[in-house]
Parts: sequence; structure tokens; C-alpha cells
Amino acid sequence: MGLFDRLLGSDKPQTPVTKREPAKKEEAFFLDADTSSSMGNVDFMRQSNTIRRTFPGTVDSPGSKEIIDEVASMEARRVVKSEGLGDPKPAEVQTDLTGGIPKAVKKTFCEPMTMAELDERKRGSSFGVNVPGGPAAIKAEQEQQAEAAAQQPKPANTAQSKPGDIGAFKGWVKDL
Repeated sequence: MGLFDRLLGSDKPQTPVTKREPAKKEEAFFLDADTSSSMGNVDFMRQSNTIRRTFPGTVDSPGSKEIIDEVASMEARRVVKSEGLGDPKPAEVQTDLTGGIPKAVKKTFCEPMTMAELDERKRGSSFGVNVPGGPAAIKAEQEQQAEAAAQQPKPANTAQSKPGDIGAFKGWVKDL
């Protein structure tokens, strides 16, 4: 009985709802796993196949290489694998002759050096290697510079001046 039925005044007799009777109980019927599957030929899938792969040798391990695998639907196993195929190289054993004794620490403190020491260090073994004439030409040039320095007259005023002293400038002004 709905809302509009009452408004329109249609009174039809309602039929009682009947319950359904339970269906007859049938016997259980089960299929085995092979019959119930829809994968195709199960016997074909269960057979094992042998796969053989061959590879050329390398410089490190010459000769032909091969891998033979047996593969089934549920398992796989490697039958043969040649040496030198993707094997990690064994770590080389390093021998330590010091027996765990550490090296002495080199001190790197800055020490003042004289001009003579600096000149000596500048003259290292590679000084003048790429000069035309080689070391003989460098030695001859140094001798010429020494002779030229000996021929020049030395100034009379050889007094050392302090930093910031303008005495040298005063001397130049007097000479003008």
C-alpha cells in the first residue's frame, strides 16, 4: 500500500507473502586440480626443459663459455656454469710489511729562511731545463751578470734605512 493508493482510494486486497521452500540438498562434487585448471596442457607445463647458452671468451678468460639450466614450471636449477662468467674477481691479498707500525708524522711548521737558502731552493734540479743552450748557457749568463755587477760603482751611502724613512727621497731632491 503506497501513498498514492490511499489518496486515490484504491483498496485492493493484498496477497500474503509466501516463503520459498529450500532446494533439495545435492551431493558435493569436486574436481581434482588438473581437471579444474584452465591453463591448458598441464603435462607439457610440468616437463622440464634444458636451456643452453654459450658466450665467447674474454682476454682475462679465453675460450668459449656456457651456462646450462634446467627449467620447469615450478622450479629451475643451474646444471653447468663455466668459470669466468660474471664471477667477481677474488680480492688480492695485500701484505703489510710494517706490521701495523704507523709512519712518523712530518712536521710542517713554517720556519724563517735566509735569502741564500731561498736562492738555493729555487735552483732545484728542474731549473733551466727548457732553456736554449741548457745549463751551460745559464752558467755563462750568470757569469756575465756577476762581471757587470762588479764593474758598477757602489753608492757611498750604504746605510740601512728603516721602513717608512724618507731619507732617500731627500737625497734625490738635493741631486736635482
